Amino acid sequence: MQSIPVDTARLGVLRCAGVPEVKFSNSETQEVKKDREGNPVYSVAVTVRPDGRRISVIEIAVSGEPKGLEAGQIVKVTGLTAFMWSMGERHGVSFRADAITPAHSTGAQGKGGDA
Repeated sequence: MQSIPVDTARLGVLRCAGVPEVKFSNSETQEVKKDREGNPVYSVAVTVRPDGRRISVIEIAVSGEPKGLEAGQIVKVTGLTAFMWSMGERHGVSFRADAITPAHSTGAQGKGGDA
C-alpha cells in the first residue's frame, strides 16, 4: 500500500468533529485494533475546509489515545498520511497521523498526543 504525505497547511482549519473512538479489528468480539508496537488504534473525525470549499469530514487513525480533544476544537494533525485501498469492487482513501493534539497545546507531544 503506497502512503502519500498530506500537507495539512492546505486543508484549512482542522476541527475535531467528535471524541476519539477506539477502532476494532473485530466488531463482533470487540477486539481492539493494535499497531505494530501493541498500542490501541483510535479514530478521530476531523473536519477540513480547504480554500473556502465545502466542509468535509475525514476519519484519521492514530496510535494511542489522543488526549484533550473535544468536539469543535481546533486541532493540530502531525504526520498525516493518506493510503489508497481497494477490496474487490470497493475502494477509497484512509488517513493515518502520528499525533492529533489540541491546537493550543505547546508541550512536547508523543504518539497520539500523550505528553
